[in-house]
Amino acid sequence: MTTLAQPLHPAAAASPTSQRVNTLSNVAHKFGGTSMADAARIRHVAELVRARPEATQVVVVSAMSGVTDALLALAAAAAANQPWRDKFEALRQRHLDTAEELFADKAQPAKDWLTARFDELSKVLDAIAVLRGAGNGVAEAISGNGEVWSSWLLHALLRSLGADYAWCDAREVLVVRHEELGVAVDWDVTEAKLALWRAAHPQPRVVVTGYVARDENGRDTVLGRNGSDYSGAIFAALYKSEELHIWTDVDGVLSADPRIEPEAVTLSAMSYNEACELAYFGAKVIHPQTMAPAISRGLPILIRNTFKPELPGTRIDARGDENGPVKGLTLAHGLALLNVEGTGMIGVPGTAERVFAALRAARVSVVMISQGSSEHSICCVVKLAEADTARAAIEGAFARELHAGQINGVQVSRDISVLAVVGDRMAGVPGVAARLFDALARSHVNIRAIAQGASERNISVAISNDQATLALRAAHAAFWLSPQTISVGLIGPGKVGAALLDQISAAAPRLRREAGLDLRLRAILSTKYLLADERDLGANWRDRDGDFVGNDIDGFMKHLIAAHLPHTVIVDCSGSNEVAAKYPQWLAAGIHVITPNKQAGAGPLDRYRAIKAAAAQSGARFRYEATVGAGLPVMQTLRDLIDTGDELTAVAGIFSGTLAWLFNRYDGSIAFSELVREAHKLGYTEPDPRDDLSGIDVARKLVILAREAGRELSLENVAVENLVPSPLLGAGREEFMSRLSELDAPIAARLAAAKAKDRVLRYVAQLDKDGKASVGLVELPRSHTFANLQLTDNVVQFSTKRYNSNPMVIQGPGAGPEVTAAGVFADLLRVAASLGARV
Repeated sequence: MTTLAQPLHPAAAASPTSQRVNTLSNVAHKFGGTSMADAARIRHVAELVRARPEATQVVVVSAMSGVTDALLALAAAAAANQPWRDKFEALRQRHLDTAEELFADKAQPAKDWLTARFDELSKVLDAIAVLRGAGNGVAEAISGNGEVWSSWLLHALLRSLGADYAWCDAREVLVVRHEELGVAVDWDVTEAKLALWRAAHPQPRVVVTGYVARDENGRDTVLGRNGSDYSGAIFAALYKSEELHIWTDVDGVLSADPRIEPEAVTLSAMSYNEACELAYFGAKVIHPQTMAPAISRGLPILIRNTFKPELPGTRIDARGDENGPVKGLTLAHGLALLNVEGTGMIGVPGTAERVFAALRAARVSVVMISQGSSEHSICCVVKLAEADTARAAIEGAFARELHAGQINGVQVSRDISVLAVVGDRMAGVPGVAARLFDALARSHVNIRAIAQGASERNISVAISNDQATLALRAAHAAFWLSPQTISVGLIGPGKVGAALLDQISAAAPRLRREAGLDLRLRAILSTKYLLADERDLGANWRDRDGDFVGNDIDGFMKHLIAAHLPHTVIVDCSGSNEVAAKYPQWLAAGIHVITPNKQAGAGPLDRYRAIKAAAAQSGARFRYEATVGAGLPVMQTLRDLIDTGDELTAVAGIFSGTLAWLFNRYDGSIAFSELVREAHKLGYTEPDPRDDLSGIDVARKLVILAREAGRELSLENVAVENLVPSPLLGAGREEFMSRLSELDAPIAARLAAAKAKDRVLRYVAQLDKDGKASVGLVELPRSHTFANLQLTDNVVQFSTKRYNSNPMVIQGPGAGPEVTAAGVFADLLRVAASLGARV
């Protein structure tokens, strides 16, 4: 189970339960199978109950874990005349070994008692094998032996430790009837029998067998699955306990199933009604029948952890608490949606009654009902196994209308789940349903049907099975049971990627605290390895070499989306064309993509169109601010101009920090090749300086800007001046570096020509009003904005219809890992804001 350092919902706050318990004088306890699994755990239970302060104490226990199923399997094997003795002996030995561990050299009396009980069971199984079968009553009676054995062992242990406990075999006092709605207690007869039993056993503390009882004819029977919990509630009521503590292996009732939602929190309190609603849809809270004796008597139930008794657990009572409005979420699986529709149903009285009468006659249980106000259709959710039976029953009931075309038919949609959102405080609180549906819409969950009762305690939605986990997690985040959570995967943990991860790590606590935003770094992919974590790699990802596995982009994707966090973002800090080719696929799947990689924005025009189309169709965000100007707000500014109705007429700019530095420094006093060497040594250039000097990177940035403005420009349409002489283009990197001086003469000649006109050289990208695009060296007046930059500054000049005579200029550092990472991070926060985070 996930435990959180800080509760994410008020319901997760600690309650005063532990302090209150010490003032109680009469408490009932029930311990489940995991609490009684072996000798060590039985001893732990004994120590726990002995240490408690209440004077009157009822301790109801389940069988050791797995024993009930083993007993039912023995009965079935004997009835089918299949081998059963080996499994029987294994079960006997398990209990004898437990007695040995509990009592050591004083274990013989306990072992003798157990041996006698197992001998009796062996005779019963032999009889079943001879008769080739046994009725359900016999199998049930056999299945209750586990509670008898475990409770006797616990009682014997307590007595050996000097504690005065009585042992009550519930079959001696508890009388029940099996009715259509379940097992009902004959309270009058049971109370009379218990009074007689207590007169003979006056001890104020007692160990009781759970699960077992007798019927009105005196035959051994059981209370059904969850029967030990039911026994706990029954004996708590009989003993007039002040509270019933149900001890299990979890800290209490959780806001959602932690196997689906790791951010689920333990609830401090909830009402009987909330517990019943959650249990109805499959939450492992406590069975509503179990609560019936407690509800009728106003008896509080506490769900607590046997192995963490210091925790207060979850209190279930008539009031619950004021936290909310949503208390918990749960999913019911294995369902089908039936839809009956037709114009002949409109305004016809009794149509709904006929539908549900047909289902009742076919003994089909209806999980959920939804009907449009037009009365054109009625749909309901049933168990998948009963779907065909249900359809046949409705078709039979409406055979005449089907034949006449008044009803179109009965459609069945299989593989349906129901998400239930439960909370007493939902009633009268505006916006609860809106928040739920908005969260599901943002996660692209398709709702098939909706139901909400007049009490407003439960909103249920039918969805497809394959979207169930995503739906629950999105709803959980929306109601602040967990922060707005984004699964983040990073490709390319180089200088920019690593700087970005450091920035995210530094900002994460503030974002969680102030914006409810939880950025989970769950995967990193490089050219050599994939590093992944189910929750969060965290700030120490560099130290996790032991987790590295081979480069696997498909494994990277599978891991990112496997947990179905509400949202997924891929940050591509590589320069890979192959990775950029994946963008349409990712965006179409609803995965947001953020990148400084120029291969997508400046790559093939067909791919660019596919990227934009996929984002528009799915609603996923594609953000690429850092592709031009690093951390400068170039793309966002241009986007704002276009979105507000302005029109771009021309663009000019210096888009390479490396080339800006070179020509800001180059005045002829130092050879150009020496400046290139210095820039390379300082880390301003790419490992191969030709990548900067070629101008291709600048041309890509110009293409990206042009496309953002609606111009369908391609890289091949840009006239690019390559500063590398032709003889050096094919040379190896080392050879190129040794022959750098061959750059000097051509560029010195260009500088001399510019100086003769009192001008300077700058490497400029331009797109004119006619769509002509070029990148190369130009001569500029010394008064020009581009002639007076700070070393590695980038600058962009937008000429638009609004900014015509005086173009808009954006200038600042346009290179370096830190500023580029900041641009990427800003895009990530913009995406988070669009998903509901308060940033």
